[in-house]
Amino acid sequence: MFANGGILQQTFDVFCMGWDRAIDDYINFLRLEKSLSENSISAYQTDMEKFRQFAEAKGVEPESVDRVHVEDFLAQLHDMGLNKRSQSRILSGVRGFYKYLLIEEVVDKDPTELVDSPKVGRKLPEVLSVAEIDAMQAAIDLSKPDGHRNKAIIETLYSCGLRVSELISLRLTDLFFSDGFIRVIGKGDKERLVPIGTKAINDINVYLSQRNDVGSRIDPEYRNILFLNRFGRQLTREMVFTIIKKCAALAGIKKNISPHTLRHSFATHLVEGGADLRAVQEMLGHESIQTTEIYTHLDSKFLRDTILKFHPHK
Repeated sequence: MFANGGILQQTFDVFCMGWDRAIDDYINFLRLEKSLSENSISAYQTDMEKFRQFAEAKGVEPESVDRVHVEDFLAQLHDMGLNKRSQSRILSGVRGFYKYLLIEEVVDKDPTELVDSPKVGRKLPEVLSVAEIDAMQAAIDLSKPDGHRNKAIIETLYSCGLRVSELISLRLTDLFFSDGFIRVIGKGDKERLVPIGTKAINDINVYLSQRNDVGSRIDPEYRNILFLNRFGRQLTREMVFTIIKKCAALAGIKKNISPHTLRHSFATHLVEGGADLRAVQEMLGHESIQTTEIYTHLDSKFLRDTILKFHPHK
């Protein structure tokens, strides 16, 4: 009888998980299985807390949520003054939560499946032309100790389409110049090989010749890191932002840009040149092709030229 009672209690626990345990288990899943950064995990936790507060006010447990509850929750977010982008992001977190509960067989259906995401207008970031990128590099004073380093940083960001976190983590052992590739450690510690062009290779080699000249000043902990500061240590994200902003200002570029602008320019120029979107997806390290579409857009002239070239009734 005691054994049967234990089984019944376990069954009850499975189907009445409760919000605390459900969210804690989901966060652990994101941390251990998905290897998300602590910043991303914190954002998911904040968004799920909003949904938990809504559901508890309705007296609804995780396994009892249905489509109407989710739609009412979105309506509440709207009434709170959250914009559509924020609403869509929070809904995405709730979708992920219920996909996890489906995997764990806590629920047998996804209440978010038939809920439409708020329509968010695409806000495309700034794109630099090739001439503007060249101007940024030309504006660098190569007589200064950090000149060739900064030039190589701009070229690597642009020619390889790297995130700033990927750039500052590049190691000497990630460079396979004879094969024309570099190894990049992306989100979730996922590795990918990215082609690197002759110009970037040349710029990095010039920088490396200077870097090696001051080898005695390199902190042993960072000896394998490619891009270093003047103290021989790894660059910070903030330092790379400062470098990009300063080079843009020296080149007379008025656009509001960041290191990510060079990544977006990389993808845009590839697509405009006719690159396959799937290939661009692989180089950017995106899991979903839909994410890649956000980072690429075609200007009206390129679209018109493509239609005139390929459409049978041009």
